Amino acid sequence: VQLVESGGGLVQTGGSLRLSCTASGNRFGINTMGWYRQAPGKQRELVATITSRGSTNYADSVSGRFAISRDNAKSTVYLQMNSLKPEDTGVYYCNVQYWGIVDDYWGQGTQVTVSS
Repeated sequence: VQLVESGGGLVQTGGSLRLSCTASGNRFGINTMGWYRQAPGKQRELVATITSRGSTNYADSVSGRFAISRDNAKSTVYLQMNSLKPEDTGVYYCNVQYWGIVDDYWGQGTQVTVSS
């Protein structure tokens, strides 16, 4: 299984970024896809998830500013991040859970830096 992330970068406070993550290499269907982040010196935390039926879940800190979506035909999940704040800075990781497989999979991470 390979997860390829893109879209991170440096942006000013109030700016926007769009992350994408494409999964490949597994014949099983994808259940839940999500994004997590890890700031320096902190534990990895959930940002948002989306199920195969499109049900979404957001961390309170990003609700109303971020939007997660997916393209099942492309095995791709997106994270649209608006009104970014310095506290959104961190490494963002894609996570994929497949039907019928206990273990989940992680991307390599993409850096998001929001300057004040």
